[in-house]
Amino acid sequence: MSLRNPYGDFEVTDPQAMRALAHPVRLAALSYLQKNGPATATQLSEHVGASPSVTSWHLRHLATFGLVTDGPPPDGAADKRRRWWKAVARGFRFEMPSTPEGAEAGRLLRAEMMSQAVDYVQQWLSDVEPDLDPELSRQAWSANTLLQVTLEEAEALDEAIENLLAPYVRRGSEGAPADARRIRMIRMSLPEATS
Repeated sequence: MSLRNPYGDFEVTDPQAMRALAHPVRLAALSYLQKNGPATATQLSEHVGASPSVTSWHLRHLATFGLVTDGPPPDGAADKRRRWWKAVARGFRFEMPSTPEGAEAGRLLRAEMMSQAVDYVQQWLSDVEPDLDPELSRQAWSANTLLQVTLEEAEALDEAIENLLAPYVRRGSEGAPADARRIRMIRMSLPEATS
């Protein structure tokens, strides 16, 4: 396990893969597969806002970059002739490329990731939070903190946070205690421009 990748995420390094993943349907499809496990294009279509044939095309495009692959049908699946897709890893990560073309691809992916994260938060606020048990609702925390740190300190903070979360990410649902609940942690670090 890489010290820079303690979760075992898929590392996206190709700017073309970043551009491909920056498409809203592709990113939504990958996110769904990572969260819910194998699915068909038809099943995914209702969650990603595209027809089954368009969803299938996007899945094949993701497969060319190794982000998804054919998955086995779940036990009890009625029709084993349908094509099942699965994510190759529970998450993915990328570093901003140093070339101008690569940086543009990275910015597109970053923008789509942030857009979908904000949409997720809005959906959670309207559809999930009102029905949560009050005890669990109190576990939803948010913060907006401004730090003064060097580049090295920022990298050390990111690494410390990832290493703290890594055991919980790696064990997955199969290794979690019976009373464990799923909690999505959305982290954003937004360096401010220097004047």
